[in-house]
Amino acid sequence: MTHSGPGFSGSYESADVTFLLKPVRMGFVDVAEKEAAIQTGRKHYSEMLARETAPPPEYMETFRDAFAANRARVGRDVASLAKALVERDGKETVLISLARAGTPIGILLRRTLVTLGRRAVHYSVSIIRDRGIDRVAIKTILSRHSAADVVFVDGWTGKGAIGNELSKAVATDFFELVGAPLCVLSDLAGVADIAAGDEDYVIPSAILNGVISGLVSRTVLNAELIGPGDFHGCVVLSHLASLDLSRRYVDEQMKDVLARLPDAEPARWGNEERSRAARVSAMFVKSMLAKTGTQDRNRIKPGIGEATRALLRRMPERLFVRDPEAQDVRHLISLAAARGIEAECDPSLPYSACAVIKTLGDA
Repeated sequence: MTHSGPGFSGSYESADVTFLLKPVRMGFVDVAEKEAAIQTGRKHYSEMLARETAPPPEYMETFRDAFAANRARVGRDVASLAKALVERDGKETVLISLARAGTPIGILLRRTLVTLGRRAVHYSVSIIRDRGIDRVAIKTILSRHSAADVVFVDGWTGKGAIGNELSKAVATDFFELVGAPLCVLSDLAGVADIAAGDEDYVIPSAILNGVISGLVSRTVLNAELIGPGDFHGCVVLSHLASLDLSRRYVDEQMKDVLARLPDAEPARWGNEERSRAARVSAMFVKSMLAKTGTQDRNRIKPGIGEATRALLRRMPERLFVRDPEAQDVRHLISLAAARGIEAECDPSLPYSACAVIKTLGDA
């Protein structure tokens, strides 16, 4: 029996996105317990959720500062990605964002494409490292739309794990989607097909969790809750509804996109740029493993987006920043300080920041 249903829009307007996820109820674990279970291999990260709490007022202040400092750049980059997507053949663009980081970007792209006269629909689906993309969700989309019109959307790439997971899933299960590009604002790993660049800057939606992602939790794949015909799961974060910024963020950010749209050039992200970014990424991860004595590359979190996620959701041990005075790393230094971690300055970093996850026990 399938419970996949038609999907839902979270706290966003229904035209903006359809989450193909199954809302579930589950117990939460604390962050240290989750980290120990992941590192000892007792559980996969997608089987557990830590409870998301309200961001403290001073952290919200940091978010507002980061938004003010970076909104014009996000506007420019979204406009340039949309111009590139409009050049593609077909009457419709089917955006499939990767929940959660891709969702706000997918919404902005859908609205921009419509403004440019292109018919566009937007779904948000789950993809999980080592477990692949939600096959039920992808099959649902392909039953409604042409594979040739599909574009995958994420916010950014870190080491490229999710980009590689996507390529593997498509090559194994959905060969008709081999030509579907992955589109991101910033491609640090050099694995995206369309990107506005590879600069490591603050994408404001990366700074917060569910309160800027439609009140949807990180996605869950737990055999006790998700059956063979189900979409991957999520928890609806109704306890944070009074703090929800999801609609307000995309409405405000859209003003910057529209302001930049008339002059925006279509994004060009060729093999040369991709190869350079991939080289920098590979060398950096290798050097950080050596520098920190860490055995597992999954514990190295390069770039502002990945470092933010690590500090919000994991058990970080160290935070490196290129320039501790830079506006873009202020929220990271604040998150680290709350964990008793002092940021270490390394002017040679190719990125603005990098977090390292603590190795627990004999993991």
